[in-house]
Amino acid sequence: MPTYAYRGAVTTTGSSEAIRFERALFRQNPEFCQKASIEAHVIGRGMLLVHVLDDAPELEQGEHGDPVVGAFLAFMERDIANNPERLEPLSASQVARAAELTHNVVVTDDDEIPDDISL
Repeated sequence: MPTYAYRGAVTTTGSSEAIRFERALFRQNPEFCQKASIEAHVIGRGMLLVHVLDDAPELEQGEHGDPVVGAFLAFMERDIANNPERLEPLSASQVARAAELTHNVVVTDDDEIPDDISL
C-alpha cells in the first residue's frame, strides 16, 4: 500500500487552534470523517501521530500499548498483506545467534523496563 503525504496548515477556528489538511486526505481515508473522535500524540519535535479513536483501538495508550508501536505494527500488517513475497523465514543460523545472545537472560511478564532505557 503506498503512503501519501498530505499538506496542511495550522489555523484558527473560533477561539481554538486547528490543523487544516487538503481534501484528498479525507477522500482517501474516510475514517477521518467529520465528527470522528481523534487523538494526537506528539512523537518527536515537529512530529504528530493522529488516529481515529473509534476505528483504531489498537493505537490507544494504556492497556493497548504505545501508539507509535501500534502504528508501526499496523504498517507492518499492511505491508505483509500487500507484499507476501517479501517474507522470508528465519534461517537456522539466525535462530542460533538469537539463542546465543539471550542465553543467560531471564525475564518474566512482571519485569518492568527502567525509565533510563529507550527503545
